[in-house]
Amino acid sequence: MEPIIITENVLKSFGKGDALRQVLDGADLRVEQGEFVSLMGASGSGKSTLLYLIGGLDTQYEGSITVCGHKIEKLKETEMSALRRDKIGFIFQFYNLVQNLNVEQNIMLPVKMGHKKIENAEEKLREILEITGLTDKRRAKPAQLSGGQQQRVSIARAVFGEPAILLADEPTGNLDKTSTGEIMELFQQINREKGITILQVTHSQFCAEKGSRIVRLDNGKLIASEAEN
Repeated sequence: MEPIIITENVLKSFGKGDALRQVLDGADLRVEQGEFVSLMGASGSGKSTLLYLIGGLDTQYEGSITVCGHKIEKLKETEMSALRRDKIGFIFQFYNLVQNLNVEQNIMLPVKMGHKKIENAEEKLREILEITGLTDKRRAKPAQLSGGQQQRVSIARAVFGEPAILLADEPTGNLDKTSTGEIMELFQQINREKGITILQVTHSQFCAEKGSRIVRLDNGKLIASEAEN
């Protein structure tokens, strides 16, 4: 079976002339379906840049990126939007919740905005609320929640539509140690029980080790892969 994510000789730079900075310099990555991979590297090494390229949030690069069997550089904008909507969930350091909507409404928002029909939506909503520990908070607004609870809402929102891939960019960057551990346990549960492939960018060795494999980015190249002990 072909890996669910493939990047081949990906090149990405910012700036021009003397200010040109090569961020990715032949980055090659393969992620198998069902893996939980942690991407590490120094600040400014291009970790988040690579994640955004894989998710189609940035389309300016050289090389080839294949996601769920699609070479995304060959997709039209509408096709890429459909791939993001149907196959990819995103988690960011900042929760990006709509403040005047409650937990349940925030979780359902992308599906309703995308006019995507979900079979047994109410049952799946109850399930994801239970998995994320938010059942008793379903009517609460974001301002009534802790940071860890808000991140749980964003995770529930990302996985509600049952994507094939979850891309997470420093998902615990704003959380304390306890909440960080809880979010990593939630990622492991989602990966294990739902089979969702997870690629997370993190600077935390603790978080990285919660995945099944660690990949390091250095000088624009993916240079090492470590299996979980």
